[in-house]
Amino acid sequence: MALPVIREDMTNEELDQMMTSACDASNLLKAISHEGRLMILCHLVTGEKSVTELEKLLSARQAAVSQQLARLRLEGLVTPRRDGKTIYYSLTDDRPRRILEVIYEMFCSVGKPEDRKAAE
Repeated sequence: MALPVIREDMTNEELDQMMTSACDASNLLKAISHEGRLMILCHLVTGEKSVTELEKLLSARQAAVSQQLARLRLEGLVTPRRDGKTIYYSLTDDRPRRILEVIYEMFCSVGKPEDRKAAE
């Protein structure tokens, strides 16, 4: 997919649409810019998890996990499902997975930072 090019002959409508898209992208990037939220998304890539499961996986308190889930929910990245007293979360769509794949490739897949630089 080609990246957009800002041209001198773009209409105001095209520029407004580009700005709207930039704002949407910025909000998504802000939502995943916290390590706790990023780790929650990493865990949810493998499937639905309860808040309790996420607490254990993250070694975090319920209040902290719930706060991060609230932000992810506000940004439309996760969807809650209630089953009795238990709330389960899953990814809303494929956007977080696609971003995490790129982040994983850039930061995790090759090993240590010096190994990644050597691989480039």
